[in-house]
Amino acid sequence: MVGADYNFPPYEFAGENGEPTGYTVELTKAIAEVMGVHVRFEMGNWQSVLEGLYSGRLDILQGIAYSDERAQNILFSSPHSIVNYSIFARKNSPSVDKVSQLKNKEVMIQNASIMHEYLLDNNIQAIIVPVKTHAEALRLLASGQHDYALTANSPSLYLSKEMKLNNIHAIASPIAGQRLGYGALPKNEELIALFNEGLAILKNTGKQQKIHEKWFGTLESAPFPWKKLGLYAASIIIALLLAISVIGIWNSMLRKEVEKRSYQLKAQQEQLIQADKMASLGVLVSGVAHEINNPTGLLMLNLPILKSAWEDALPYLAEHAKDDPNFSLAGLRFDRLSQELPYLLDEMDQSTLRIRNIVNDLKDFAREEPNEITQEVNINEVVSTAIRLVDTSIRNVTDDFEIHLDKRNAIIIGSAQRVEQVIINLIINACDALENRSNTIRITTTQSLDEKDVLIVIEDKGRGIDPANMLRLTDPFFTTKREQGGTGLGLSVSSAIIKAHHGKLAFDSELGKGTYVTVSFPVYKPSNAMEGTFTNTDYLESYIKK
Repeated sequence: MVGADYNFPPYEFAGENGEPTGYTVELTKAIAEVMGVHVRFEMGNWQSVLEGLYSGRLDILQGIAYSDERAQNILFSSPHSIVNYSIFARKNSPSVDKVSQLKNKEVMIQNASIMHEYLLDNNIQAIIVPVKTHAEALRLLASGQHDYALTANSPSLYLSKEMKLNNIHAIASPIAGQRLGYGALPKNEELIALFNEGLAILKNTGKQQKIHEKWFGTLESAPFPWKKLGLYAASIIIALLLAISVIGIWNSMLRKEVEKRSYQLKAQQEQLIQADKMASLGVLVSGVAHEINNPTGLLMLNLPILKSAWEDALPYLAEHAKDDPNFSLAGLRFDRLSQELPYLLDEMDQSTLRIRNIVNDLKDFAREEPNEITQEVNINEVVSTAIRLVDTSIRNVTDDFEIHLDKRNAIIIGSAQRVEQVIINLIINACDALENRSNTIRITTTQSLDEKDVLIVIEDKGRGIDPANMLRLTDPFFTTKREQGGTGLGLSVSSAIIKAHHGKLAFDSELGKGTYVTVSFPVYKPSNAMEGTFTNTDYLESYIKK
């Protein structure tokens, strides 16, 4: 449910038949289409839709201005517009250059709007006259009531032109532009993330700009010559008639072929939308990772120096504290600070490492097809190595761990390190899914019946996956473990690695019973391949016995 102001043109307003229309309405529909979600609109005066968001009746507002105060209770998307506000007055009214000059003046503003909050928060001491809409404020001003109106530029110009209000004009724009975007309550964090992603895609593909030009071009461009338009229209009509004739002939010849391929085209369109979404997101992620890496590097370099400096200074500070029992630093007594500061430094160090790991995940996600996929990789050896690396994680969650390795020792062409990264991610996910130590984790390597693919099956008897989440498992930033520090990049990166190796990733899960994850890769069978035994068998057998 999307909330919208019913009279804030050209951003959002009710059309002739009462249907939602305007720039933000069309933008929301475009985001819904590219992200594959369904939206419905509820329109009303601004105060009512804002109350609807706070009450939970509405999931998201599509045209809410950002402020630090609002951000304490509302999550905001990236801005899709910058709205400038001006002081409007009658043409014979005294000039006003600053907001402070509105003191003791009757100023009309839209009730509960960002300007309403601005006047109150900044103690302007104007006589505030709240109205429901911009149209009401401008109409009252033009009729001689009250002194000024503090309203948004584009809607005011649009409404003044529509209502033919010739005796009012903007006299000053003393307030910085306001960022307009999507807003939702914190419980709808995933919804804001979804709209953010869709907005980024529209920006990168140029569709947002086209929608913007459609709704704001008429306010900025000069009137189009009607005679010239008539000539263009006549030319277009003739061309259309010819095109319709040709299309009619072709349509009768190709109708059966079109019906045959319609389903295929629909599937391809969905793939193209997904590919475009991933490409746009990859560009954004690459930039973010680069920007975060630099300050993170400085933190990792400087924190050990700070820790060393503290350790060097500690004996001198302790000596001084003997002479002055009340000696304190940073508002804390020295005896307390000497105990807590090492923990603070360690926490900062660990947090910096976490930032670095997240950035590495982001870089892995944004990375194009690896160029090191040229090695002969023994799948059994990779699985064995991955198990050794996560040995502690496995032992911490289960007493029932099983390994079954195919004795055919399948070889693939790829990157052992990247495939190992996939197996580790999937094993960690299996560990996280277990609810008690009696739950089983089983890892199996085998081959398809035609021996063209090697299969890696990771099975857990854990809590299972909600069917509603199955289609989103490999979406970047989607995670059900946000509170435990999950970033939602593990399966996205793993999926990209598997695709780069021409493999496949499949999930089969049932709530309360567990999950099967199957990874398949094409088997490489060189003519001179030699049969052999798996070099890590002794380790695995000893692991199972333990």
